[in-house]
Amino acid sequence: MRFELYIAVRYLRAKRRDLAVGAVTMVSLLGMAVGSASLIIALAITNGTKRYMQDQLLSASSHIKLTSTKPDGIENWSSLLDRLISLPHVRAAAPELSEQVLVSRGPRASGALAVGIIPMYERQVNKLLDNVRLGSYMPLSAQAVNYPGKEAIPPVVLGKDLADVIGADIGDAIEIVTPKGTLTPWGLVPRFRKFKVVGIFDSGVFQYDASYALLRLSDAQSLLVRGSAISSIKMQVDEIDRADQVSVNVQRLAGNDFVSKTWTQENRELFVALKEEQVVTIMVILLIIFVAAMNILITLSLIVMQKVRDIAILSGLGVTPRQIIVIFISQGLLLSLAGTILGLVIGYSIIWLGGRYRFPLRSDLYGIDYLPFAPVLWHGAVVIAVSLTSSFCATIYPSLSAARINPAESLRNY
Repeated sequence: MRFELYIAVRYLRAKRRDLAVGAVTMVSLLGMAVGSASLIIALAITNGTKRYMQDQLLSASSHIKLTSTKPDGIENWSSLLDRLISLPHVRAAAPELSEQVLVSRGPRASGALAVGIIPMYERQVNKLLDNVRLGSYMPLSAQAVNYPGKEAIPPVVLGKDLADVIGADIGDAIEIVTPKGTLTPWGLVPRFRKFKVVGIFDSGVFQYDASYALLRLSDAQSLLVRGSAISSIKMQVDEIDRADQVSVNVQRLAGNDFVSKTWTQENRELFVALKEEQVVTIMVILLIIFVAAMNILITLSLIVMQKVRDIAILSGLGVTPRQIIVIFISQGLLLSLAGTILGLVIGYSIIWLGGRYRFPLRSDLYGIDYLPFAPVLWHGAVVIAVSLTSSFCATIYPSLSAARINPAESLRNY
């Protein structure tokens, strides 16, 4: 062991006659541990939230969505869908007709998004139908009935939270009211139809579970008076990283009357909010590490004041000012490293517990039903680097003060 490091370790291990110095040293150690643990936990939570939302969104939505700029939607969509599937890296495509509606059961009602789909195509672009927990989506594949008439009530699959809001269960009849009305002698009367709940899905993403009502495409076209038109075509690519490039090719093939957006563009606000939240959280926790570094500065300053005679003796024995600086810098870094390692142990332990037992959250407030943790190995290295850097800056002043002590004057005062 080098001489400077040996002295630094002896200073840290020595029994404190002054309780104030010992208390401040312990506070510095615990402060660095709390700051490091908080930072590694925050990084794991923000990274886990981003991964969770990305996985859930990709399981419930498509990689690329092509919509028409015309109010009538996409006519003759079958030929366009075949052309899109022939593009390189496009694995599958599915038609969709969606519009905002009002869903009600008795006195309870809620706004919703009526989505007309063809299950055979839909399952190729996302896993939303695979998340049906109650009932089945298979009735959506059956031949649609014609309106108006006295045939069987058409089926609908609701999101879990939407079903809870209106109090619907499997087998219940609900009403879907569209904003487009029918002109009568008494004025404009809203269009509404009865549907039978045949399935309830739970995707884990609140924006889908609280708003989606899945209908047969033909039922949606009849209800929304769209004829044979659809509102968009959803696509899945073979590699998610190629979505942006494939979207450009889709836009070029479709023409100027269409708009092609990737899943990141569709959910841009969500990921921007997650990024800003991560930055703010890290900045707040860095203040904790900064305060811990200031405690190390105070600790070293108190030790320098307490060890004036020892420093003078060392200088008299031939220890250079540079060696004295290294001694106190090493002492501060050792204290910081011990606190950081303790904090990482605490932090990763909490992360492990959170991943094993899944701390519950309110999905209606946070959009997810549990707190996701996704630790990354290099995050620990970042925490150590931040802690040691801040601590190194805090050790400079007391180390220089120790090196400027005049041995003769100090020993004369003793």
